[in-house]
Amino acid sequence: MVERFIEVGQAGELRPGTMKRIDIRGRRILLANVDGRFWAADDTCTHEEASLSTGVLKGELVKCPLHGSRFNVRTGEALEEPAEENLRTYPVRLDGERILIGLREAGTP
Repeated sequence: MVERFIEVGQAGELRPGTMKRIDIRGRRILLANVDGRFWAADDTCTHEEASLSTGVLKGELVKCPLHGSRFNVRTGEALEEPAEENLRTYPVRLDGERILIGLREAGTP
């Protein structure tokens, strides 16, 4: 598996305490700005597939708008039922103002 970093936006476009959904190569990814640090995780709740980006972000925790499950956007950990399965997380890099998300893809080394 090869990890490739893909540009998804500019740091100034996402204020601290906000999040948005990004669609990359068939994946729905939640990008969150927590106190000036960017974190990325799957945007789909592991309980019933609601879009987490339409939920509420408080610090590192995002609350699912459907049934209230909570996840840590930094670690992906499911913290409150009904969701029990963690979210996949993705590495985020800044290159100047550019936000880059790392995706693992099949490829040659």
